[in-house]
Order: sequence, then C-alpha cells, then structure tokens
Amino acid sequence: MRELRIHGRGGQGSVTAAELIATAAFKSKIYSQAFPAFGVERRGAPVQAFVRFDDKKIRLRSQIYEPDYIIVQDSTLIGDVNVFSGMKEGGIAIINTEKEIDGGVPEGVKVVKINATSIALETLGLPIENTTLMGAFAAATGEIEFDALEESLRERFPGALADKNIAAARKAYDIVKGGA
Repeated sequence: MRELRIHGRGGQGSVTAAELIATAAFKSKIYSQAFPAFGVERRGAPVQAFVRFDDKKIRLRSQIYEPDYIIVQDSTLIGDVNVFSGMKEGGIAIINTEKEIDGGVPEGVKVVKINATSIALETLGLPIENTTLMGAFAAATGEIEFDALEESLRERFPGALADKNIAAARKAYDIVKGGA
C-alpha cells in the first residue's frame, strides 16, 4: 500500500485534490481511498487530506502517519507544521515553491519543487493550485495516469473550467516530467 498526505490551508482545495487523485487512481485500475482530517478548521487554517493506493481492497481507515508521498500546497506551512513527519525513506515531497527548503527534509526523501501558484494564475486566473499539484503528483510518482486525471477533472468541472484545470495539471505534469 502507498499513502499520500496533502497539506494545505482551508479553502485551497486539499480535500478536492484528494478525492480527484483517488478517482483518477480508481480509473487507472488501482484501489484507492480518500478522506480529510477535519476539526474546527476555517479558511486559511492548516488542513490535511489523505489518499491510499493499493492493488487490493483497502480496509485500513486510520489517518496516514507514515506517508510515501506528501503534497504541500502552501510552503508557509513548513514553518508552522511538521509536514515531513513520518515520511518514508524513498518518499517524494511535492512542494508549491521556488524557494530552497530550509531543513526538515528527512534523509532519502526526494523534493519536487514547482511554482504551482504561477501556473494556476496563468491558466486559471486564480491562485488555486490543487489541480496544478495533482499534475505534478502524477508525473513525479506515476501513481495515476494523466488520462485518468483528465477524465476525473472533466467529470468534476463543467466545460471551460475543466479545460483550464486540465491545462494547469498538464503544464505541471510536463514540467516535472521534463525535470525527471
């Protein structure tokens, strides 16, 4: 079983990203499970969402404490939350930033940095980075096929909005694949 933990702030679409990644995995013939961790969070407060992937049915229902992958939608969380907590050696951290990551990255964890905010602004006209980071996740991990991600986005969003989100995801996918 492989596990993803998404760190974001309320209103950034972390839960939506988890759901869409799980849907894309399912469309890629992989068992998947997505769920959020909610408390009394409000817009702007740190939130987490989780996704599990496996070749067989998933019966585990706990939070994810030792992820193979993390997505960090807002790099300012790195100073507020231990986003790298429990990461497995060989794991991949996808971080929305252009800046250097100052410490905290566990030994053996690969960091993929991408300026998802600028891609989102360019393609969507809004700083909503979740679909951009989903494209980066697909490229960096190979857990989901881009075609399945595109199909999931078309099911979730109508017409032109789907096209814009797919364009954002594709741009990030191509950038990460080109740098891999």
